[in-house]
Formats: sequence, structure tokens, C-alpha cells
Amino acid sequence: MDKRIVLITGSSGLIGHAVARRLSTKYQIVGFDHEGPPEQIDSDDMFVNLGSDESVQNAFHILRARWGMEIDSVVHLAAYYDFSGAPSKLYDQVTVEGTGRMLRELKDMQCHQFIFSSTMLVHAPSEPGQEISEDWPLKPKWAYPKSKVKTENVILEQHGDIPAVVLRIAGVYDQFCHSIPIAHQIQRIYERRLLGHVFPGDLSHGQSFVHVDDVVDAIVAAVERRDELPRELTALIGEQTTYSYGELQREIGELLYGKDWKTIAMPKSLAKTGATLEEALHLPHDQFIKPWMIDIADDHYELDIARAKQYLGWIPAHDLRETLPAMIEALKIDPLRFYELNKLHIPHWMEAQQRKAA
Repeated sequence: MDKRIVLITGSSGLIGHAVARRLSTKYQIVGFDHEGPPEQIDSDDMFVNLGSDESVQNAFHILRARWGMEIDSVVHLAAYYDFSGAPSKLYDQVTVEGTGRMLRELKDMQCHQFIFSSTMLVHAPSEPGQEISEDWPLKPKWAYPKSKVKTENVILEQHGDIPAVVLRIAGVYDQFCHSIPIAHQIQRIYERRLLGHVFPGDLSHGQSFVHVDDVVDAIVAAVERRDELPRELTALIGEQTTYSYGELQREIGELLYGKDWKTIAMPKSLAKTGATLEEALHLPHDQFIKPWMIDIADDHYELDIARAKQYLGWIPAHDLRETLPAMIEALKIDPLRFYELNKLHIPHWMEAQQRKAA
């Protein structure tokens, strides 16, 4: 076989598909996912339910029979994710135990690297001007990052002779947004909602983001440098500039309406009452801000990416503020498509506009 093997879980996702596309020129890509890729690339994809012993065992049986016992790299992106914040047994079944299932099947193979996509949210938040490094205390605050911490521990305990890379990734976005919090922030301002003018936290706080292309660069660098990396490596992947919520509000308002968008800080107690009431009333638009989110609204994440620079030679090429104009332009050109791409609730007035235009 001319090409060596790279196994990607979550291969049909935003990151997984982009990684597969980039690596497919040099490697034979094997994809594990619950659905097919959005477009055809040089890969072999299999339906795999990571929450099932039988499904994972069958997939590896096929993999070994078809491609042999050697894998250059596993890029493990698949995980359960639910922005509602509600606990779910799927976090353990898919993310935590699913990773264990993968490692057990890889144990008897020649696997030269296991890359796991974690999140910066495993860390305790910081303050503006205070950078978080990989040694910063761990303090995940809701179900998703808690599952990532548990999975990181599974990897440390079970990776054995397989070199392991853990990438703690910031919030991912692209030119069409594809970021849940940013998309909803844009939506609130675009629809001129009252909630678009208030924030239940410190407006000077924010969190790091990273463009999907830069995430792909980091993963590809990890694959290409696998023989040079330490046996265990954890690295933060995010942009060096963290924009505050207030800065993003003003920038989005300026791009949409050509003027400053006023935002005021709301007391958390009042914001919680409003969110709880909105949830109870089942208002016609989607309610993104849940009561539990208010407690962490002003958590600040500012990253020190020195380790990624040192070991991966990685520096982000994009900047969120420089990409915002492209997001807003995509919204202005085709609002319905922007809403659909970002899974936003489409208001009746937008549907009426589309029918009239048609």
C-alpha cells in the first residue's frame, strides 16, 4: 500500500472533514462517524457508534482486515456535545467510555500516535491580562468539559505504548460562523432583540476562539511531527488575542448597522429570573441563554500558546475580529442560509421575506 493510514473519528464534522481533506493527499484516511461526509474525498468511512462495544469492535475488525495492523495516527474528534448544559449519560457512553473502547482496540496494533481533541474549558477561568497555560488548574464547570477531563484521564491511564497528544482547543469558528455562542450573539443583534442589549456579566471579559483552518493546521502539524513529539503532550490551541464580550458587541453592531451597539451589564439575579421565565413561557424563538449559563457568563479565557509554538511550530493565522466582517457579509447576502448553517431558529418575518423575494 502506497499511503499510510490515518484514522479520524468524527470524520464528517466541521473539523474532521477539513482534517481528512488536508491529509488525504498523503495518507489513506479511514473515517469513523455516525454519518457520511458532506462531500466525497479520498477516504473510506464507516458507520461507528462509539457508545457500543460491538460497533467499535466490528469497525476495527474491518479496518484490520482491509488495511492491516499499522496506523500512523488516530485523530480522535468524536464526542457527545449538548449546549443545553444538561447532564446526559451519553457523555460517559460516547466521549469517555468510547475513547476507552478505541484504546483497547488499538492496544494490539502498531499505532504510532493518538491525538485527542479536548477543550480549553477544562481549565479554571482567568482574569484579563492573565494567560492560562497547560499547567493552569483544572476546573470544568458543566457537563461537556467535565467529560473531557474524564476522557483525558482515561487516555493517560490507558494509552500505554501509544504516544498521546491532547489538544485543548478554544471555541472554533469559520467565515460562516459555525460557532454556537457567536452565532446567537449575532442573531440577537441582527433581530434587534432586547436581550441583545444586555449581558449578565463583566463586559470586559471574553474567551479565546480559533479558526477551523488553524485547528486543522495544528492537527496536521501533530501528525507530521509525531516522531519528534514527547510521549505525552498537552497543548492549548487558540488565538493569542481574546476579545471581550463588549468589544464583540460593538463590532457586530457596527458591521450590521454602521453605529455603536449599546450593551449594559445586567445583575445576574435579574438575568436568571428573566431566563427562567423565558424558559417557562416557551416563547416562539429559541431560548439560547439558559439559567445555568448566567453563572459562567463572565468567565474569562486568555491562552498562553507557547507550548503549541514550541512543539508543533503552530501560530494561528486568523483573527476573530478580522473574520467577523465575512460572517456578517454571509448573513447579509443570504440570511436564511446563515440561520440554517448555524442551526438558528428562523423567525416568521424572515420566512415571509424569503417567500416575497421568491
